[in-house]
Amino acid sequence: MIERYTLPEMAELWSEAYKLKTWLDVEIAVCEAQAELGYIPEAAVAEIKAKANFDPDRVLEIEAEVRHDMIAFLTNVNEYVGDAGRYIHLGLTSSDVLDTALAIQLVASLNLILEAIEELSQGIRYQAQQHRYTVMVGRSHGIHAEPITFGFKLAGWLAEVLRHRDRLIRLRGEIAVGKISGAVGTYANIDPKIEAIACQKLGLNPDTVSTQVISRDRHGEYMQELALLAASIERFAVEIRNLQRTDVLEVEEFFSAKQKGSSAMPHKRNPIRSERLTGIARIIRGHAMAALENVALWHERDISHSSVERVIFPDSCILTHFMIKEITDLIKNLLVYPENMKRNMNVYGGVIFSQRVLLTLVKNGLNREEAYNIVQSSAHEAWNQTDGNFRGLIAQNPVVKETLSPEELEACFDPQVHLKNLDEIYQRLSI
Repeated sequence: MIERYTLPEMAELWSEAYKLKTWLDVEIAVCEAQAELGYIPEAAVAEIKAKANFDPDRVLEIEAEVRHDMIAFLTNVNEYVGDAGRYIHLGLTSSDVLDTALAIQLVASLNLILEAIEELSQGIRYQAQQHRYTVMVGRSHGIHAEPITFGFKLAGWLAEVLRHRDRLIRLRGEIAVGKISGAVGTYANIDPKIEAIACQKLGLNPDTVSTQVISRDRHGEYMQELALLAASIERFAVEIRNLQRTDVLEVEEFFSAKQKGSSAMPHKRNPIRSERLTGIARIIRGHAMAALENVALWHERDISHSSVERVIFPDSCILTHFMIKEITDLIKNLLVYPENMKRNMNVYGGVIFSQRVLLTLVKNGLNREEAYNIVQSSAHEAWNQTDGNFRGLIAQNPVVKETLSPEELEACFDPQVHLKNLDEIYQRLSI
């Protein structure tokens, strides 16, 4: 980014005015490079920098006549600059400016996203610390499995967010690429050294090999990463939605005193923010598919990608940034109900400890198949009863009585066994 610009909010990054500012930045950087190499007078560059300006409304007015956005922009800039304007855009094609400026916008957007990612990771880390030993039931296929802690669940979310951070940092280097190589990328009318100098001034690297455009595989990867990040946020949101169900109610979105859940049912407290995040993720995934469609352009370039990118990049960057901010606030203010977690974990009389009973029976000499059948029979009997009591049923089984002492059976129902290696997981994340 040019130093004279501070980093605006995400929506402003994708405004028409900011886009035109980046176009002007590119044009001025190229003029400066031209002057450094002696291709144009230093005095002309000084005059351009002093006078260059634009009026977005005037640009649109000219574009309505010429039907070409870059020509309209240059025409408007030259209305401010005067004779020195003949040195602007010298040897360039429109995509030299368009694609290089787009890279500036994409990098700036990633910087804001990475700042938000840091805040999200801190929010998850804090909650993971707070609920490190808040025991709850783990679920697979939506069915009770074995004990975990809510902090452990959050630790998994944190690890996922940190992977996204690392991917986005790498992606920033991949997308921070400009091109000042002329009509079909051969530098026929522009010195490659000008590209190197201009890109350096703009905080970019020159593209290795460009056509008339920067190849859209870079932009496809950008959108894939945003879609992947959105998918992870959706995963967190879906989990919150499931845990907030009335019959579960282990966590809940914060519900303010004056908030209303339904126009018809006053009792409703709906997970509307999580549901909103789920919906937005679908939009970003759709935009990622459109970005892949943009990769295959005709020959050295067509403009089939242009209309698509005018929609998908502003939408996806703004929406992704919003999703991160929204899930961060949601997690920081999440209502957590340990007593409900304890209640749900002990439904059907500790049936989720069936594996511990199985393994202890096998360890004490029972055939695995026989042990499995005994435990499964008691577990399923408890499962099918409103007040099912697996613990009571298994304790009455004659084979179990012969094989396990009361103390050994009691130990099978201790949830702390399932938490004994949590510290190692937390150490990996420096929690």
